[in-house]
Amino acid sequence: MAFVDEVSLQARAGKGGDGTVAWLHLRGKELSGPAGGNGGDGGDVYFRAVRDLTLLARYRGEKLFAAGDGEAGGNREKHGARGADLIVDVPLGSLVRNEETREVFDLAREGMQQLVLKGGRGGAGNAVFKSSINRSPKESTPGAAGEEARLTIELRLVADAGLVGVPNAGKTSLLNALTHATGKIGAYPFTTLEPNLGMLFGFVLADIPGLIEGASQGKGLGTRFLRHISRTRVILHCLALDSADPLCEYRVVRKELESFEDGSLARRPEIVILTKSDTRDTQEIQQISDVIAKALKKEKGEILIVSVLDDDSVSSLSRALTKTLGEV
Repeated sequence: MAFVDEVSLQARAGKGGDGTVAWLHLRGKELSGPAGGNGGDGGDVYFRAVRDLTLLARYRGEKLFAAGDGEAGGNREKHGARGADLIVDVPLGSLVRNEETREVFDLAREGMQQLVLKGGRGGAGNAVFKSSINRSPKESTPGAAGEEARLTIELRLVADAGLVGVPNAGKTSLLNALTHATGKIGAYPFTTLEPNLGMLFGFVLADIPGLIEGASQGKGLGTRFLRHISRTRVILHCLALDSADPLCEYRVVRKELESFEDGSLARRPEIVILTKSDTRDTQEIQQISDVIAKALKKEKGEILIVSVLDDDSVSSLSRALTKTLGEV
């Protein structure tokens, strides 16, 4: 099933049941008084956060999501049944936007349930209108319509760390090596067309599709995937050692992080990882690492080096990341 991180749908809360005009008939009396019951309230529409990234893809063909309508009132002042609530499960991290009111509901915690559309109130039966001056009321009120709106659901992944970098920086290969995920890899731009997730000793890592210059303005894969970094606690910035200018690529990505929304992405804790160390000899790696550390004003030990072809370097990186993520 294709990964879908944004979908628009029509949703309606239930209509309230109508109030009823009815009379209580007692033996020997032609008319004994009003007895029409109230209608039941319409069902509400809730959205609930669950750990399932495939859910939005299932909703693309749905035309309308509707809660149950309330039942009409009955005789002997019997109230109609309330309409059934509708609970729509969405992936953890989803933003639900009401396009009519512009309200935004943030489902950032697993199991969180949010009321989005309120059901209509049930109408009043004629028993409600009885008074000392109106002993035989014949009026009732209809049930109110439930709230209805066009809703846009936008997924923003919730992860402890996000791997970022230009296309072909080795992010997916590294995620696969660290977490035994099975993301697709290849030597061409935009191999990763959707985020991949993996678990590293209880921490969630997200491989974010490659960023190019101008991504924050919609170029390449655009802001669609930049927003997935917005919920990550730590940025793992991958620079490939087989690149002609890793430092230049670093600056390109940093500029896009600074330009996206309020620039908060650029202020997240960041770990720089030099990937594909098997493509350079030890002396070259040392020189590149020193240049990058000096340019970024980092201690050399803060820059990690890895080759997915070297199990020892992967294990060393795994330990370092686990320690750092635990501290953050």
